[in-house]
Amino acid sequence: MASSILFAGDPHGRFDHLLAVVRAQRPQALVLLGDIEARAPLHEVMAPIEALGTQVWFIPGNHDTDRAPSWDALQAWPERNLHGRVVEVAGKRIAGLGGIFRGEIWRPDSPMVPKFTSWQAYLEDLRQRTHPKDWAIRQQSQHVLKHHSSLFPDDLDALAAQDAEVLVTHEAPSCHPQGFAKIDDLARALRVHTLFHGHHHDCLDYSASTKALGFRAHGVGLRGVSALDGTVLRPGELDAMRALLRTPIAPPPAD
Repeated sequence: MASSILFAGDPHGRFDHLLAVVRAQRPQALVLLGDIEARAPLHEVMAPIEALGTQVWFIPGNHDTDRAPSWDALQAWPERNLHGRVVEVAGKRIAGLGGIFRGEIWRPDSPMVPKFTSWQAYLEDLRQRTHPKDWAIRQQSQHVLKHHSSLFPDDLDALAAQDAEVLVTHEAPSCHPQGFAKIDDLARALRVHTLFHGHHHDCLDYSASTKALGFRAHGVGLRGVSALDGTVLRPGELDAMRALLRTPIAPPPAD
């Protein structure tokens, strides 16, 4: 039976593979896990998929704030942005957390307290350090744009007070080598049974961590696509190479 919801790893500006998978699977919904880098308003880019009866949802990734046009492409479709909220999608309550942790704002794996607890606190600090005549220009700077995809403590606190079945994040939970225990805490607070993440272009086997985590975790590789049960429908473009690199090399036979 086809999955009602598919989860897509970082597209990085390429989308033909998504249309092909949706045509084959006909899911009710497709969730993009960040680093979308659309070159036009996202609702226009996703129109062929939506025309097949599949709703497209997304969270932003860190590369979506590399350039203003990429960020603007997502801002044009706010009703499908899952970041910071819980939405019923194809009969499942999905919570979304886009963006990444940055040391300039907050690194939860660091003993240092967060420099800013919220986007508003960050902006207020910046405003106080900026001459009034330069404020309009400063708000449009690349430095400020980048932090639209930075995570603040308030982002996680607001979600943790809610309830969901599935959590989608750009950052990874602790079962990934570059993951964060804070993501685990959020998933458990939400009481989700499943988490999907992007960002690292990895599709690792986290099954040994399921009991300790209290939920099933799945990474979706670069331009990969997975079903709600974790089945990989389209492998990520780096999956095979990274699996080979992780395979232990057998020692040569003894003479």
